[in-house]
Amino acid sequence: MDGMSGPHVIRGSVSLPEAELMWRFSRSSGPGGQHVNTTDTQVELRFDLARTEALPEVWKRRALERLAGRLTDGVVTVRAAEHRSQWRNREAAAVRLAALLAEATAPPPKPRRPTRVPRGINERRLREKKQRAETKRGRSPKNWN
Repeated sequence: MDGMSGPHVIRGSVSLPEAELMWRFSRSSGPGGQHVNTTDTQVELRFDLARTEALPEVWKRRALERLAGRLTDGVVTVRAAEHRSQWRNREAAAVRLAALLAEATAPPPKPRRPTRVPRGINERRLREKKQRAETKRGRSPKNWN
């Protein structure tokens, strides 16, 4: 794809390989006036995630697992039709695909280590609870004689 605004970086030094991107254009619905019926402005960008060599194997496995619901035969598809020009829609689709792959290949979050409540805080809570119970017990009608 000639003339794009540079490589779309997924993360680090890994970017979308231009040779592996498959573009398809069609007429898009929405605004455009007289121009709308003559140009193919809607963009469909397809990327074969299962067969790509651009991603490290670990990232590819992680992405295939996380995007399983979006894939068709190992291919992820992104559409863009919000702009009136094909050029801007191409940019939007490429950015969207890069963001999708960045999210899907991100390492899993570190597991949470449970922490204990300090003894002093627990004792203070119980002490305040007893005080409150005494206050309420003092309000009961049996002591009003």
